[in-house]
Amino acid sequence: MNPSMEHKAVGEEAIANADILGEIPLFQRPCKVVSHRSSPWARSYRIDTRSKNGDKESFFMKVSTGDHGKEALKGEFDSTSAIYAVVGDFAPKPIAWGSFKRIPNTHYYLCKFYDLNEKVPKPEDFCAKVAALHANSVSPNGKFGFHAVTYNGNLPQENSYTNTWEECFKNGFEHMLNMNVKRGGPWKEMESLKSNMLEKVIPRLLRPLETRGRSVKPALIHGDLWYGNVAVDRQTNLPLIYDPSSFYAHNEYELGNWRPKRNKFSRSYIDAYHTHIPRAEPVKDYDDRNALYSMRFNLQAAALFPKSTNLRTICTDEMKRLVAKFPGGYESYSENAGMTSLELSRKEKNKQVL
Repeated sequence: MNPSMEHKAVGEEAIANADILGEIPLFQRPCKVVSHRSSPWARSYRIDTRSKNGDKESFFMKVSTGDHGKEALKGEFDSTSAIYAVVGDFAPKPIAWGSFKRIPNTHYYLCKFYDLNEKVPKPEDFCAKVAALHANSVSPNGKFGFHAVTYNGNLPQENSYTNTWEECFKNGFEHMLNMNVKRGGPWKEMESLKSNMLEKVIPRLLRPLETRGRSVKPALIHGDLWYGNVAVDRQTNLPLIYDPSSFYAHNEYELGNWRPKRNKFSRSYIDAYHTHIPRAEPVKDYDDRNALYSMRFNLQAAALFPKSTNLRTICTDEMKRLVAKFPGGYESYSENAGMTSLELSRKEKNKQVL
């Protein structure tokens, strides 16, 4: 791991200090701070207090350090706020983010605390909520991307706004290839496949989504929807998603993270999701698109855990398969390949008329 992105622990004693915690107006009253959990790049706490009416209130606070930690928490706050605005109780209620004045270079993200049953929710209700997020969200400028950098773990994403989904995905994919080399060192096999992935495979699988009269709606996605970022709220028994790294994307991109068996989303989740939003045309490309999207998440995992060389192997094996299947890229895409059955039928009728 890049040492500049490692989390430097901030002790419970420091956070519990009344003067430090009191920098946040919400906590200018007696509070109890309890360590909740930690990761290599952040530490979290539960803060218990009482409202003016005497009711018990609990909050979740995540703390990180450094410039990357600051940007990551801002990205999480902005992502959660955007999701919460669309689907409400499907995401934690965000409250604030900022930097402590009395602890140098230390930053926080604050939301309501939830007592979670950390299991994968049942597909019916969960997938209906995911589909609602995608269907009901609207990109503020009609473009793909996000206004802030968001993070997968401690990996910054490339979220710059673009006019097309192909360009957005290609930028993010190439960025993650580069992050792998930066974090894990030289990767000759990937380098030999990189050009064909960027110039052949990605255009072949994504350009048909936005040609022949088709279009892709930029949908707000969670961006890292694996089993570790979903749970069930014990109080409401409803699914809850958290720790997002959002941007506006093709909705099917979200499901790429459900393909690896390690993420505990069976085929039933994908099928349940598509009862709400159908597979995009060309449907015959669906599985290869899903594999391409899944590769982006596998690249993320490979960069996060560079010592797990099997993750690199998973990525290059899939790259080889797709490069072999689509050697000619979009240019060799036949005239009929991207047409729906309805378009083909109309074409045949036009031929008969002529």
